[in-house]
Amino acid sequence: MAEQQLVLQALQQGGVIAYPTEAVYGLGCDPDNEAAVMALLAIKQRPVEKGLILIAANYSQLLPYVDDKAIPPEKRYQIFSSWPGHISWVLPASKTAPKWLTGQFDSIAVRVSAHPVVQQLCSAYGKPLVSTSANLSGQPAITDKAELEQSLGDKLSAIMPGPLGGATQPSQIRDALSGNIVRS
Repeated sequence: MAEQQLVLQALQQGGVIAYPTEAVYGLGCDPDNEAAVMALLAIKQRPVEKGLILIAANYSQLLPYVDDKAIPPEKRYQIFSSWPGHISWVLPASKTAPKWLTGQFDSIAVRVSAHPVVQQLCSAYGKPLVSTSANLSGQPAITDKAELEQSLGDKLSAIMPGPLGGATQPSQIRDALSGNIVRS
């Protein structure tokens, strides 16, 4: 798949990509590349202090960013039984998780996606991607590819082809320790 190769190459070179998620188009980049994350935040006009979500093909891809031992045993079933799926969990961040991902927090929001394009992309890249909705901060999320290309196309290194999933809302975000819903 030539398009996927272009997207993977863009990620390796520090580019910002767009890709379909369960409900909306997402913006993504290599979470370990500070310059790429800063470029993504500049496109979105989002402050770094807010933190970002990581999206992955499986939980093991998230382990470098999460303090797995700090997840209470009684919370683990609820978290892991929701994945792969459409719920992002705020988990304790590992000591090595970059501040450009966690922002002002000592936690990090993560999701193991069930979306086949996200699964394929994260598997092929071998690690999670930053995931935030493709839109300017405070604007509605983009669900139409033509609108994506028109509003953000010139700022992106590549767009991963594929359909959106069937969800009507961006992923719910829940705090794993308190159980509170951060975003419904």
